[in-house]
Amino acid sequence: MRRRQLLAVLPFALAAGSASASAPPKKGSAGQYVDLSPIALPIVLNGRLINYVFVQVRLNLTASADAPKIREKEPWFRDALVRAGHRTPFTKATDYTVIDEARMKATLMREAATITPARDLLSVTVVNQTPKQRNGLPRPPATGR
Repeated sequence: MRRRQLLAVLPFALAAGSASASAPPKKGSAGQYVDLSPIALPIVLNGRLINYVFVQVRLNLTASADAPKIREKEPWFRDALVRAGHRTPFTKATDYTVIDEARMKATLMREAATITPARDLLSVTVVNQTPKQRNGLPRPPATGR
């Protein structure tokens, strides 16, 4: 008899558990972020396009940030990064298959502060970088080591 009762209640318990696991983080919870869709950033050498690097970026938010409201602005963050990357490419002088992360992070933090309050932004993380091509690129100049 108890087994039947348990089997009758089990689907409801599983459904309730999966619904709470997939819920978005609540306001004030730790670890809030906004993932930007992958962005193609140009690699330019002497005014000539030589490669693209597809970048996945995460904006880490403070615990007090309104994450759902900031997630709605994701297209604006991407647009700001694309515009900045075309205005002044994030070309790394020693490797044409990755971007200059430090410059890109600093630029995105500055641009993001114009889209959402700066108090809501904690940091920028580059999750992944994938170059369009790895072969056939010019050799970077020697670093003088």
